[in-house]
Amino acid sequence: MFLAEEQVRAVLRMEELIPAMAGTLRDLSAGKVQQPMRTVLPVAEHKGFFAVMPAYGGALGAKLVTFYPHNTEVHTHHAMILLFRPETGEPLVTMDGRLITEMRTAAVSAVATDALARADASVLAILGSGVQARSHLEAMRIVRKFREVRVWSPRNAHAFAKEFDVRAAASAEEAVRGADVIVVATAATTPVLMGEWLSPGAHINAVGATRPDWRELDDAILRRARIYVEAREAAMKESGDIIAAGNIFAEIGEVVAGTKSGRKSEEEITLFKSVGVAVEDIVAADLVWRRTRARQDNA
Repeated sequence: MFLAEEQVRAVLRMEELIPAMAGTLRDLSAGKVQQPMRTVLPVAEHKGFFAVMPAYGGALGAKLVTFYPHNTEVHTHHAMILLFRPETGEPLVTMDGRLITEMRTAAVSAVATDALARADASVLAILGSGVQARSHLEAMRIVRKFREVRVWSPRNAHAFAKEFDVRAAASAEEAVRGADVIVVATAATTPVLMGEWLSPGAHINAVGATRPDWRELDDAILRRARIYVEAREAAMKESGDIIAAGNIFAEIGEVVAGTKSGRKSEEEITLFKSVGVAVEDIVAADLVWRRTRARQDNA
């Protein structure tokens, strides 16, 4: 069976995906997931990347994903996810993985925000206006109640602001100053978020710059923030920001499990740096598969 993006969208709900990702991250940090590092093949002639991401964490499968950061007329990410029956190795389903990639990234950020952001966080800043900005806006609103949302991007901030009834900022600095939660969801390869803009107690979700020679955060942030990631090994190999920081306080799954602490004060800066790991995709795809089967059984 093949599930197209429209079929995935029909059954995948952010309200269900966020707790599913919390459990997945907890299991990952507890050593209950088998997951090698992703294999990345540069497609240098076309300035793109092709990656293979297998995992076993209750569900068994692999994601094949492309990332072409210079795409303008089509999405920058495309993906296919294949699931197999863990007991026998038989193929179960193939599904489009673009939307799953988009939604699971935001759901994981929501898990981190729920664990690390101040309970009274009321101002959200989003740097970026693409699919990750859209998905993060939905996910952030599930875990915190915001009285103000600001968005900035180099091109489409005003259109995004009009569509989602939020405020377009004239600059990244204007969006960030005074914000309690900040999402960095751009295609930047050099820093776009500066530590001098941050208010005490801010929480940052940084989901871009997933190459070792790319950055989206400046050194001041890395010095000030308590840093959390999905998986230490992946972050230290793939994230230019984490490589530059040289330290990680905890995996977010450890915070979910209660084995490592979250925010320690109202003034502390917390940073969740996401690179995206395979088990997130496989568990999300398994959720889609189970919801699809349930629909078929009830039809």
